[in-house]
Amino acid sequence: MSEIFSIYLARHGETIWSLTGQHTGVTDLPLTGRGERNAVRLGERLAGLIFAKVLTSPLQRAARTCELAGFGDVAEVDRDLVEWNYGDYEGLRSSEIHAKRPDWDLFRDGCPNGESPKQIGARADRVVNRVRAIKGNVLIFSSGHFLRVLAARWLGLEPAAGRYLMLSTASLSALSYEHGPSNPAIQFWNDTRHTGD
Repeated sequence: MSEIFSIYLARHGETIWSLTGQHTGVTDLPLTGRGERNAVRLGERLAGLIFAKVLTSPLQRAARTCELAGFGDVAEVDRDLVEWNYGDYEGLRSSEIHAKRPDWDLFRDGCPNGESPKQIGARADRVVNRVRAIKGNVLIFSSGHFLRVLAARWLGLEPAAGRYLMLSTASLSALSYEHGPSNPAIQFWNDTRHTGD
């Protein structure tokens, strides 16, 4: 039987908009002070693990989390890891969107002038295909909604299944296989013990 590897998913640390609940897609916000501290703690949580490849979104909240966690020198920027493009809903809270569209659901409807679930699912599929070809553990730094869709696609589920997978800032999760590559599985999810929050 071939060796089983894991894909570790690190959500970026806290930003001012993650605190306020505003949709942060392509807006390139920095981490808060607490976000930076938790990124360092994330690095302590990852200490001792060996990664064949480290990938990060180009957005500073993910790239800075990667850097503070100690992987900035080895990380490769992957544009497919950018957060969901919220289009006209960028910067809005869900309550503001629902005031105009009460039945709106991101994972079903996507965003006007932004990405549809099918489009973000296609990006996630490209990442899944690339990391499955790597012989060794992989570490990915990205954003919440994208990582939730990535996990759904890893499992062979529709992008909309990401709605069931909540992710906290500076959390660590891992995808792997049970009994080999034909059985993708979640190894653990949304671990924030290292943050002390």
